Amino acid sequence: MGFENEKNNSILSKLATNEEHGENSPYFDGWKAYDNDPFHPLKNPNGVIQMGLAENQLCFDLIEEWIKRNPNASICTTEGIKSFRAIANFQDYHGLTEFRRAIAKFMEKTRGGRVTFDPERVVMAGGATGANETIIFCLADAGDAFLVPSPYYPAFNRDLRWRTGVQLIPIPCDSSNNFQITTKAVKEVYENAQKSNIKVKGLILTNPSNPLGTTLDRDTLKNLLTFTNQHNIHLVCDEIYAATVFSTPQFVSIAEIVNDEMRHCNKDLVHIVYSLSKDMGLPGFRIGIVYSFNDTVVSCARKMSSFGLVSTQTQYLLAEMLSDEKFVSNFLTESSKRLAKRHKHFTNGLEQVGIKCLRSNAGLFCWMDLRPLLKESNFDAEMSLWRVIINDVKLNVSKGSSFDCQEPGFFRVFFANMDDETVDIALRRIRRFVSVKRTGDETTAMERKQQWKKNNLRLSFSKRMYDESVNLSPLSSPIPHSPLVRART
Repeated sequence: MGFENEKNNSILSKLATNEEHGENSPYFDGWKAYDNDPFHPLKNPNGVIQMGLAENQLCFDLIEEWIKRNPNASICTTEGIKSFRAIANFQDYHGLTEFRRAIAKFMEKTRGGRVTFDPERVVMAGGATGANETIIFCLADAGDAFLVPSPYYPAFNRDLRWRTGVQLIPIPCDSSNNFQITTKAVKEVYENAQKSNIKVKGLILTNPSNPLGTTLDRDTLKNLLTFTNQHNIHLVCDEIYAATVFSTPQFVSIAEIVNDEMRHCNKDLVHIVYSLSKDMGLPGFRIGIVYSFNDTVVSCARKMSSFGLVSTQTQYLLAEMLSDEKFVSNFLTESSKRLAKRHKHFTNGLEQVGIKCLRSNAGLFCWMDLRPLLKESNFDAEMSLWRVIINDVKLNVSKGSSFDCQEPGFFRVFFANMDDETVDIALRRIRRFVSVKRTGDETTAMERKQQWKKNNLRLSFSKRMYDESVNLSPLSSPIPHSPLVRART
């Protein structure tokens, strides 16, 4: 098999066959463990619970109710069929005017109405993955570099580097100041890159942060924008978690800084990436947005968008939905409440067994501190602990080293991609695991697996939700499935 692969690779492109995509990295090993043994409350109660998937499933009911009330928003209903031909035919890759207008308005609402967005600057892409790659293609050439605070989203290595050929240079942030980025740290990494003759084209920020679940304050954004302007490099802000803020402080968009407090800065160097994957919980719709204050970038990105357009049918449906101001206001308010409630329930459950998380106010996840459970303070010990959590505790969480975290023992864990019952099962597994670790139980791996099965605590599920007579395929299952091609995790 190895020889055949080598033979096939020799007749294919180096880009297509290299390992830079990252699918074979440890980050995705947990996904593979889940795919091989997925948890199901009835059919596989001892399976792996997926806590590494970036899905927001807490407000699907609100969207489903809206769709039922507005059948004309779909061209695949009796009420909407009259628009079928117009929507099914070819459309300009600028996108439907009403869609771009609705997206701009929604972006304004997710930022508290404190800033306006121009629909003419909205450029579509195939999800945030496509949007991130598009902006990099517009700003840099192969070999150029972007600075990025770490810990950072692992798939940036795929989205930003794989096909563009650019480099990512981490700016190490640590727990001493709750992983906050400082201008001093940015300056130091930038100057070191300059000394190494690396051409730095920009700074990439994820705000709110993935994996930290924190937001950047106004002063930090102003300082970083000042720095990038002074050095004539780009500032790219990935704001795809903008509406997942569930407690203070409020989210501050870079657009607010540019439009209000630093109007005289060079706006041509500022760009925003957005998506509906997290804020609306619609990753399958593949709605990615590039929003740039640079006219040339908008023009170039729009040309490139022809390789990753959003289907016109999806644009049509969402234009109707996002134009319903009453629905949008209610959705954003309710989403924030539900995220806050789930976050509190989950973190309180961890605190009961002494597990702390970084204090966060946004996102669909927690940055969990398991340093006290490490046998030694190194990344080998982190890897060993992670494998036990995957294989014995049967939870797919993501280890900090996958995010280029400089300190071993931190883990990202999602809490918004499952129902209440599954969250409680996950918490009970964690409590049992921590209890075993702290009592110094030295049982073998086989014994532990038997122990987990024996002590697995099932909750009672309503017959309506989990009726065994219903054929629960991977697509209809209430528990998320995770093909490796899923983006933005």
